[in-house]
Amino acid sequence: MTGFAYIRGVTTIELDPLLCNGCMMCIKVCPHPVFEALKRAVAIREPNLCIECGACALNCPEGALNVNPGVGCAAAILKGWVTRSKPDCSC
Repeated sequence: MTGFAYIRGVTTIELDPLLCNGCMMCIKVCPHPVFEALKRAVAIREPNLCIECGACALNCPEGALNVNPGVGCAAAILKGWVTRSKPDCSC
């Protein structure tokens, strides 16, 4: 998905760096470059690329990630791609 961008500033993704054990599972399961690897943990590099699918939170063994899947923005982006219009999630 080249040229992909989330609707800026509305993503619900949160990371508790104190809980992160550095397993990098979130990087492995995330379909976009949302995270970056640090020495023994991860950081949210680009939250606006998150589509709120929830894969990172569901696969985090420590519960360090929280995202509210189904907020509607990911569906709005997909609809925008299909209709070739600007995504609008009404948030």
